[in-house]
Amino acid sequence: MLLAGLGGGQDKVLPMLQALQARYGYVHAEAVGLVAAAVNVSRAEVHGVMTFYHDFRTELPAARVIRLCRAEACQAVGCEALVDEAARLGVVVDGPAAGSVSVETVYCLGNCALGPAALVGEELVGLLDLDGLRALVAGA
Repeated sequence: MLLAGLGGGQDKVLPMLQALQARYGYVHAEAVGLVAAAVNVSRAEVHGVMTFYHDFRTELPAARVIRLCRAEACQAVGCEALVDEAARLGVVVDGPAAGSVSVETVYCLGNCALGPAALVGEELVGLLDLDGLRALVAGA
């Protein structure tokens, strides 16, 4: 079993949740109880870890997730227009996946000098403009 290979103990909650999400793309609600039982903590404590770290998902994500920076530096160079354009294109922004592409807004990708910035998978994209966003949505 995936969780058994990580050992026990309260300090294993985070690695267990990470392993589940890496394997399945999200952490199913039933898995919260399994993790809690495996490390002898309450379901509430596991839920607290999941809600503290925004990268954890409770639903299967879209096939393509575009993380768009909305921090102050990116706001100053037009990220809000990108958020509006994504919504205009019918892409779900900060909601449950409802298609092949979704946009999640995040606060700082560490690429402030090249904002607006986005993260698509493991690829950091800088100087993102409306045409670039349309290309990312289209899968380019």
